[in-house]
Amino acid sequence: MTRTKREDTPAPDFEKSLQELEQLVARLERGDLPLAESLALFEQGVALTRTCHGALAQAQQKVSVLLQPGGQAAAVPFDAAEPGDE
Repeated sequence: MTRTKREDTPAPDFEKSLQELEQLVARLERGDLPLAESLALFEQGVALTRTCHGALAQAQQKVSVLLQPGGQAAAVPFDAAEPGDE
């Protein structure tokens, strides 16, 4: 089965948002920005954090592993699929 374009779209958005967030944090950590600019960057960072969190929550809902207990396929949460893999 091939992936559709719709399934591939969220990953780059998440990666781009995360990269932008990391850049904002680095700028804020330098501590050399005026207060107004720092607040504006902080606001952008909050928005990017929400975007990333939403993308992660959506991905977590989609992640499942097919198992075949008793010959029937069943979807189970990813973290419950491999009890020995921690």
